Amino acid sequence: MPERAKVAVLISGSGTNMAALLYASRAADCPYEIVLVASNNPEAGGLRLAEAEGVPTFALPHKGMARLDHDMAMDAAIRASGAQFVALAGYMRILTPEFVGGWQGRMVNIHPSLLPKYKGLHTHDRAIEAGDSHGGCTVHLVTAELDDGPILGQTPVAIVPGDTADSLAARVLIAEHQLYSRCLARLVSRP
Repeated sequence: MPERAKVAVLISGSGTNMAALLYASRAADCPYEIVLVASNNPEAGGLRLAEAEGVPTFALPHKGMARLDHDMAMDAAIRASGAQFVALAGYMRILTPEFVGGWQGRMVNIHPSLLPKYKGLHTHDRAIEAGDSHGGCTVHLVTAELDDGPILGQTPVAIVPGDTADSLAARVLIAEHQLYSRCLARLVSRP
């Protein structure tokens, strides 16, 4: 088995997508490993899970810091971990072009809509209000423009009668947990 690609995951909350990536990485044939879980929120539940699973963590609150200074401190921690790729998993920060530029083609995000539809927040409410037949999720490369980079994969999720944003979000999350690890594995395996 060739050496596995090293990935840092950035989270702000419970870290369910981080957990999905981490547990997928435990498969013998997975081409990546998680070498760092970092957060702008020291209280993020995902940090506790990463620690319990033996994955190094880094937390730096962004309050009172200039955005670029915070991004550069996060970048330094990521680079110190040896990571070659960055996966955003519910990281609720708009990243500076300087940070994004440093990881061009090597930073991915998962977004809970079928991009280019519904960039930003409240994606499930917007899909239901529009009368769409499906919501879903998208894994994409990160560019300086929000939720806009090249798409690596998508999973449509049917909207059923009576769906609320919460009920749809719960099903989309299942799809996210399946899609993200597959797209990340493909990305790190590219020649």
